[in-house]
Amino acid sequence: MKKTGIAKLLFALGFLVLAGGVHSQSPLSIRQLLLEQLRTTHTSKEWFVPANQAVAGLTAEQANWDDGQGNHSIGQLATHLIFWNERMLKQFHGEQLPAFESDNQETFTRFNQSEWETTIQQLDEVLSGWEDAVTNASEEQLNKWASTIAHIGTHNAYHVGQILYIRKDRGWWDADNGVK
Repeated sequence: MKKTGIAKLLFALGFLVLAGGVHSQSPLSIRQLLLEQLRTTHTSKEWFVPANQAVAGLTAEQANWDDGQGNHSIGQLATHLIFWNERMLKQFHGEQLPAFESDNQETFTRFNQSEWETTIQQLDEVLSGWEDAVTNASEEQLNKWASTIAHIGTHNAYHVGQILYIRKDRGWWDADNGVK
C-alpha cells in the first residue's frame, strides 16, 4: 500500500474512533457516551472492573483495613464516592445544597458490618441514580452538565482502581473477575 493509501486508512480509522468507535455504526450522542462511561464505572465490566464488582464479597473488617500509612481503606473510598456522587446528583436535580466547608477527609468514613452492607447498597443506588438522571435529562441540561458528568465518571474510575489495588495487594481479589 502506498503512503497515501496508509494515510487515508489511518484517517478513516481515526474518524471511526472519534465517531464512536469501530463497533458503532453511527456517532455516539453525548447521552450515549456519558451513559457508557457511567455504566463501565458502575456495573458493566469492559476495559476495567466496575465499582459493584470491586466491592462485592468484602467484609466490613476487610473494607476497614488500612495500611497505617495514612492511605484510605476500601470502605473509606466507597463512602467518599457516595458523598460526592450524591452531592453532585442533588445539584444536577436542582436541589440547593449547603456550601461544603469541611475537610474532604471527612468524606472518608468507617463503619461496622451492617453499615458496610448499607454502604455497598448506597454506592449502587447513587451510581444507578446518575445513570437514570442522564437517561432522563433534557438535551439542554445534558449539554450543560456533560463535562462535570464525564469528570464524575473519571473520579469514580480512579477510586475503583484504588479499591482493586488494595484488594490485590491484600490477596482479597480473584483474578478470574478481571485485572490479573
